[in-house]
Amino acid sequence: MTKALLFLSVFSSGFAFAQEDLLKDIDTLKTNTEISQPAFKALQIVTGQSTKLAAKKEWYIVVAHRFGDISTGFKDFFGLDNASTKLGVIYGITDAVSLSLSRETNMKTFEGVVKYKLVKQNDNFPVDIVGYNVMGVNTDLSKDNYPFLTFGDRLSYLTQALISRRFNDKLSLQLTPSFVHKNLYEPSVEDKNQFLAGLGGRYKISKRISVNAEYFVNFDSHSFYKNPLSLGVDIETGGHVFQLLFTNSQINSDIGYLTNASGEWGKGHIFFGFNLYRVF
Repeated sequence: MTKALLFLSVFSSGFAFAQEDLLKDIDTLKTNTEISQPAFKALQIVTGQSTKLAAKKEWYIVVAHRFGDISTGFKDFFGLDNASTKLGVIYGITDAVSLSLSRETNMKTFEGVVKYKLVKQNDNFPVDIVGYNVMGVNTDLSKDNYPFLTFGDRLSYLTQALISRRFNDKLSLQLTPSFVHKNLYEPSVEDKNQFLAGLGGRYKISKRISVNAEYFVNFDSHSFYKNPLSLGVDIETGGHVFQLLFTNSQINSDIGYLTNASGEWGKGHIFFGFNLYRVF
């Protein structure tokens, strides 16, 4: 009986210590999980990209609309008569690398994209860093307007560093230094090489809804176009995130959005739109 009581005492002590260690592990896991959650729920903040990537072997179908200028009023039904549409697919090769292909109505532009995670936010590093590279092909250009047009003239390129930090469950911010190069450009309205800096953020107001904003400054000193400014709302539903937005750029290809925004918020020349992502 004495040996049995001794055995039970040792066993109970060991079990208590094991339970205490397990609780410590759970607390640690909870802390790491909070940090490892993505800064953004959607692949875009509004129109610009976020640091979120498609997971390995995930397919995304992307449908994006930018309607016409809402300042036209009932004449064009607040812009709903005039829409620019973007259709695309995204595939996660790994959890850290994804590829995508899209085509937009405006300027009939195709874009091929590679997106890749460089650094992940954790206890030892304060931010996520993701690389984003785009090659655009403008198929709307015509030899009637450009008699010596070559395929290379149709190409443009975008390189971005997406740097985000998830501060807490509600607030995430992102800094996006960007570089655009266009093989064919009009010197009177823009530069061949353009540098931009973007700031975007997300604030969660309920379990499934957040408000987002982003603004890009283009350092092209004589650009005819405006700096893109966009406001949006994320709505999370089963299997996808639905984004409603207002922006001063009707173009929603990456390069066109950054360098060809034509609307002015102060004059009410803005465009309503949405992004819809469906994951498989």
